[in-house]
Amino acid sequence: SALAVQGFVVPFGGERRLSTALLAKNDDVAVVLLAGGVGSRMKADRPKQFLELEGKPVLQHSLELFLSLEGIAKIVLVLDASYREEFSHYDVSFADPGDERQDSVRNGFNACPNESRLICIHDSARPLVTPEAVYKVIEDARSHGAAVLGVPVKATVKESQDGEFILRTIDRSRLWEVQTPQVIDRSILSEGFEAVEANNLEVTDDVSIVEQIGKPVKLTLGEYTNLKLTTPEDMIIASQILNQRKLYNE
Repeated sequence: SALAVQGFVVPFGGERRLSTALLAKNDDVAVVLLAGGVGSRMKADRPKQFLELEGKPVLQHSLELFLSLEGIAKIVLVLDASYREEFSHYDVSFADPGDERQDSVRNGFNACPNESRLICIHDSARPLVTPEAVYKVIEDARSHGAAVLGVPVKATVKESQDGEFILRTIDRSRLWEVQTPQVIDRSILSEGFEAVEANNLEVTDDVSIVEQIGKPVKLTLGEYTNLKLTTPEDMIIASQILNQRKLYNE
């Protein structure tokens, strides 16, 4: 079943019990939770991951979700040292943010246990991801080596060369908007990092590292409610979605 909020479909239940059983058998997933961003477009007095969303910091929503899931062996919180005290009572390890996203991911990856087969990378600015979506993308990565949550692009997309006039319309039937978590087999991610560093490449998301070495990445159908909080308007929508979920569960 589901609820509609602001044009989004808010899903509940359905696949969690089966997925939990599958993950619990393995217990070999390490989570890298990225929380080192500045979030300048939010126009707030602090980074967006520390803004209050329904009574607790944005970051805390994702952190508590992953702590509640079966099959997660370790959580590495990529967070500046000046913010760690507030989260020191959680069962997590810490890693330093890097200059670029890929540097932060690498630092988090290096802090993961060697026995972790799958590395699940999540952006703390996406506090609305559901357990069902996380379980699905982990299972797909286990089968295919790498997987990413994504949704088909709904908007009409135009390309512009100069930012002033339209060059052409892009065929959206082949376009997907990718989200997080992005889950990658440890050995594949390690090989990808070596290629990125050897060729001095910059990548904008985690599975791009996998693409650089020619490995397949499975698209796991996600949910449009898995918003990335970027602007003040996003906070309002996220609050509405969380309130609807709360009403449904009461």
